[in-house]
Amino acid sequence: MTSSDRSQAVDVKRSYEVRTYGCQMNVHDSERLSGLLEDAGYVRAPENADGDADVVVFNTCAVRENADNKLYGNLGRLAPMKTKRPGMQIAVGGCLAQKDRDTIVKRAPWVDVVFGTHNIGKLPVLLERARVQEEAQVEIAESLEAFPSTLPTRRESAYAAWVSISVGCNNTCTFCIVPALRGKEEDRRPGDILAEVEALVAEGVSEITLLGQNVNAYGSDLGDREAFSKLLRACGQIEGLERVRFTSPHPRDFTDDVIAAMAETPNVMPQLHMPMQSGSDPILKAMRRSYRQERFLGIIEKVRAAIPHAAISTDIIVGFPGETEEDFQQTMHAVREARFANAFTFQYSKRPGTPAAEMDGQIPKEVVQDRYMRLVALQEEISWEENKKQVGRTLEVMVAEGEGRKDGATHRLSGRAPDNRLVHFTKPGVEVRPGDVVTVDITYAAPHHLLAEGPTQSVRRTRAGDAWEKRNAAPAQPAGVMLGIPTLGVPAPLPAATSGCAAGS
Repeated sequence: MTSSDRSQAVDVKRSYEVRTYGCQMNVHDSERLSGLLEDAGYVRAPENADGDADVVVFNTCAVRENADNKLYGNLGRLAPMKTKRPGMQIAVGGCLAQKDRDTIVKRAPWVDVVFGTHNIGKLPVLLERARVQEEAQVEIAESLEAFPSTLPTRRESAYAAWVSISVGCNNTCTFCIVPALRGKEEDRRPGDILAEVEALVAEGVSEITLLGQNVNAYGSDLGDREAFSKLLRACGQIEGLERVRFTSPHPRDFTDDVIAAMAETPNVMPQLHMPMQSGSDPILKAMRRSYRQERFLGIIEKVRAAIPHAAISTDIIVGFPGETEEDFQQTMHAVREARFANAFTFQYSKRPGTPAAEMDGQIPKEVVQDRYMRLVALQEEISWEENKKQVGRTLEVMVAEGEGRKDGATHRLSGRAPDNRLVHFTKPGVEVRPGDVVTVDITYAAPHHLLAEGPTQSVRRTRAGDAWEKRNAAPAQPAGVMLGIPTLGVPAPLPAATSGCAAGS
């Protein structure tokens, strides 16, 4: 093929597929990768493309011990497909690419492009360069080239959206490799954030989730310690914005002005996800977490005093190096005291490149598993008890898309209450669209969802529902591939089985 032939080939619409692993930051980055590719003329591959796309992009996570095994296993399955399909390209980006830049192409020489967390905007250029030069392109930036929110974005939802307010993290938690891969915290200007939110609302979005590796540290890069609470209050002034959420905060930076802003801003939802990680003071110290159990529980108490119906969730790591049975019992005590609506519990696994991976006192797998099962059983009991308190309440539920896997069989719809609890409700006699709001009476509670089995009290058609209807009435586009994991807010709740960047918050 001559260079002129190659130039003509790019005019043909090529399909793409993005596969995402990890946290909500990666999911949002994948929205940008999709936007970049579509801006460059690519079209999304049909759902369940299974490697049939012309370009397959892996947006990777590095915080799991077996992250590289999963990546190379998937790359291996694509190798014979690539051999059969001349012109097919494979790109690997994200945290694992940033970490293992020098080994990916050596282990998988059929990969065409490797890019990192700081230069996702280069993907289309690198793909074209690899196609023309017929050799792999590896380009990893050491610092952020442009704030990602300036890039084109293909939003996964018409009615709910992520909005990044910062990237990077200044913490040094010993179990977390994210700061090394995402860099130091960089904050966006408040005016830029609010302009993005206003533009989204103008398009029909009614719920936004503010994103940051350590979201409530926002302002440290701007020299304003109250910048985050001010941002929450400013979001409350945006007409048409019905729900505001944020993830994930750090207890160190969770100040009284933030609690006041949450309580006093009507569209900031009564929901808080705040990672505890451990209830043991010695383990928190070994983790380099800057708070202790008393401080954490004190924050929970203040939040509940200001927002009585707040649903609080957390992340907990079991089996951190050096954890004794007494340390574990302190975590169990903290869970009983905090009464989390739910907790995302993880068995500690070594993150290569982190201080904890080299610590003495690594806990045997069978001990970690036993503690994990005891903690899960306790939290299941608490979650069920807390959900039972919702029975008899009347809730406004924002209808979601794809949240209820059994909705078709049960003739129900599903959505999220203001506190982010998942609610399944009887399908009303009138049309209800994702993004619309229904008012229902809760009749039954399970550990992980609520049921409203009676008639719907009311249905409120919204601009968000209009936006969903408009998107789905547009000329048929190839259906998208779901981006890996569920995530927090109406875009979806935090994953129960996949630890990501947020676990380091």
